[in-house]
Amino acid sequence: MGREADVLLSDGRAVHLRPIEPADAQAIVEFHSRMSDRTRYLRYFSPYPRIPERDLARFVNVDHHDREAFVIVAGPQIMAVGRYERLGPESPEAEVAFVVEDAHQGRGIGSVLLEHLAEAARGNGIARFVAEVLPQNGGMLRVFSDFGYHVQREYADGVVHLSFPIAPTERSREVQENREQLTESRSIARLLHPRGVAVYGASASGQGIGAAMLGHLRDGGFTGSLVPVHRSAGRVAGLPAYPSAKDAGSEIDLAVVAVPPDGVASALADAAAAGAGGVVIVSAGFAEAGPEGVAAQRALVEAAHAAGLRVVGPNCLGIANTDPTVRLNATLAPRLPPPGRVGFFSQSGALGVALLAEAERRGLGLSSFVSAGNRVDVSGNDLLQYWQDDPRTDAVLLYLETFGNPRKFARLARRMGRTKPVVAVASATRPPGLAGDLPGPDTKAVAALFARSGMIRVDTVAELFDVGVLLAHQPLPAGRRVGIVGNSSALSGLAVAACRGNGLTVAEGYPSDLSPTAGANDFADALADAAVDDRVDALVAVFAPPLPGQLPDEDADFAAALASVALAGEKPTVTMVLLGPLPPGVPSYPSVEEAVRALGRVATYAEWLRRPPGVVPPLAGVDPAAAEFEGPPEELLAAYGIEIVPSTAVTGVEAALDAARELGYPVALKSAGGALRHRIDLGAVRLALADEDDVRAAYRDLAASFGPEVLVQSMVAPGVACTIEIVEDPAFGPVVGFGLGGVASELLGDLAWRAAPLTDRAAAALVDEPRAAPLLQGYRGAEPVDRDALIDLLLRVGRLADEHPSLRSLSLNPVLARPDGYAILHATVETGTPGARLDTGPRRLRSA
Repeated sequence: MGREADVLLSDGRAVHLRPIEPADAQAIVEFHSRMSDRTRYLRYFSPYPRIPERDLARFVNVDHHDREAFVIVAGPQIMAVGRYERLGPESPEAEVAFVVEDAHQGRGIGSVLLEHLAEAARGNGIARFVAEVLPQNGGMLRVFSDFGYHVQREYADGVVHLSFPIAPTERSREVQENREQLTESRSIARLLHPRGVAVYGASASGQGIGAAMLGHLRDGGFTGSLVPVHRSAGRVAGLPAYPSAKDAGSEIDLAVVAVPPDGVASALADAAAAGAGGVVIVSAGFAEAGPEGVAAQRALVEAAHAAGLRVVGPNCLGIANTDPTVRLNATLAPRLPPPGRVGFFSQSGALGVALLAEAERRGLGLSSFVSAGNRVDVSGNDLLQYWQDDPRTDAVLLYLETFGNPRKFARLARRMGRTKPVVAVASATRPPGLAGDLPGPDTKAVAALFARSGMIRVDTVAELFDVGVLLAHQPLPAGRRVGIVGNSSALSGLAVAACRGNGLTVAEGYPSDLSPTAGANDFADALADAAVDDRVDALVAVFAPPLPGQLPDEDADFAAALASVALAGEKPTVTMVLLGPLPPGVPSYPSVEEAVRALGRVATYAEWLRRPPGVVPPLAGVDPAAAEFEGPPEELLAAYGIEIVPSTAVTGVEAALDAARELGYPVALKSAGGALRHRIDLGAVRLALADEDDVRAAYRDLAASFGPEVLVQSMVAPGVACTIEIVEDPAFGPVVGFGLGGVASELLGDLAWRAAPLTDRAAAALVDEPRAAPLLQGYRGAEPVDRDALIDLLLRVGRLADEHPSLRSLSLNPVLARPDGYAILHATVETGTPGARLDTGPRRLRSA
């Protein structure tokens, strides 16, 4: 059914939510029998020891419109039921109630049910819930009061009467996102801090992937219980083995599965019976193997969630936690990088071992590592939720191949970027067929979108580590002014050029060029002077070793000299050493260009961090419920307070005359062809037609050149032509673009982009950012346009993009900006499947 969902509870366990079915009758009776007398009384206001047949039939038969009921199940058992019932035909109110089995109370089930019931009710025209709760039912009262809705309370006849609107509010969204973060973080914490690990597929002979995984766990010094599961062997890899994980009698939180695909299901069932909270499936042969593998993978995740398990993989490298109290190496890598402060997520299993080896070579210490493989369940979003509050993680590196939930990724990364930097290797292009041939952010614009969302986007794995080691070992720069210190004018010149190419400014008085024969102490003194120079925000040290014999031995320890200054100061320092030992603990790069590029990326992030985040302001005249996608674009936009100048499409001169008379002279005539509609330069637009003779002549010329269908539109005052776009981006979901109109701007791609919804600061930046923006500000004596009106328009467009998942693209072109406001002459809308947005509605786990 469409309303089914896998969800996480507050303890991080997965359960399944679905609409009730008539076949649930017996399960409901059993569920009722497991309730305590107190729970029954609080729900039904009476002892209610058993369910009469008449009531049972009504409970399990609902119309999913005026009456809806959801059950939450774990395996075959029902653990909770929630329902609403409309208070009368076509009433906008419904009574809501739910009950949770005693053994599962306190796990956040009530809030999950309320989210899903509210979404279903809104879809059926219900705007308000009412409830009756006994005063002693404190848990239920808290569910309602803590949800973020404006709840009205009234006490009468020994019962608390509650009433509240169920439209989402800023507060309810905040509450929902906080609960989402808590549940997802806890589910990942259980995977990375297991008390015990069961390993499936480790052979007694010591051969194969399973045996390797078990060996890495054992040799890595895992501090918990290790349980090899083997049907016949009594010992595996020197450890006691058991036919079932439950037989070991240990606390099992994690299972590592390295068996053939057809044996994975039984391993999951065994792990769930032992109490595991998640599984790492390194086995291949699923979605990457073709259609049969896709079906097997879907069945795998359904079975896992039904058993309460999170899934890493399949076809993955594994997971690791370097915490000395855990020492978890559940990966195919024989050794891990040293403990450190960086969290690392890799979607690729094939590259995982190489990535870990490169991190170790670079001296990049990791706090934890997860390779998601086919990413059937656990994704980079889950790890961002975990690392957000992980005290052992100060920065995050992501290797991403695709985005499963782009809106959520952008939201989480923006939030996390305010406290911890996020560096991502990700595709800069939009997948073919994403939105047909619609315009969208180009490569540079996508990189800018990442930067403006607080993420540091890099193009290669090498750059990922370049930036990672800088963040791990150095402070953030306070600005973009760079002091260059070197003993080679050639290398210093390369550094100057690299700074200019990466948005950095060479500080006044630099480069500071030393003699090629300057000693280590001289180099350290020059670097120390730059470190305390108020004109400098960051340092670049470039060093070419002198020829042998030019310096006494005591003057030759440049690596130690560089390190002594770089590690003692408060300004980030990057180095490039042409030959010789590298300064310990200081980010060093093979080339000047790589060093400066990493510094430029980090400086952009630091600049974003210094800017206030902005707010999404309330807007007058917005009615999302009135947005109609089946009618003309004008009706949709009107629901958001966006008005389009009236126009009429006609064929034939008499129809054009009728439309002109109805609209009122003067009018404009335009070719109805989408690509030509605004091309005054090609003669496809005729303006200021004052009477019937003008319309006849204009229509005759347009029909002869561009075809018989034309648009007749009211004339408006002239202005600066602008364009506003909404498109779906694979990394950010809906994004809003703004630029100035005209062929030159289109040719140059002069549009600025921001992710929806827009804050006040983001909308203002969109207006000011295009290269042609000076035309809006009073260029060459012209009167400036109403900037505030454009900002308000962009905020409305951003809210429309955010609130309607079925909107795939929108174009307002042209928008004539004037000193007294603006006029929108044309709008084009494309809609698609609402399911394209995965970060809207109540909490749910992503399906396979």
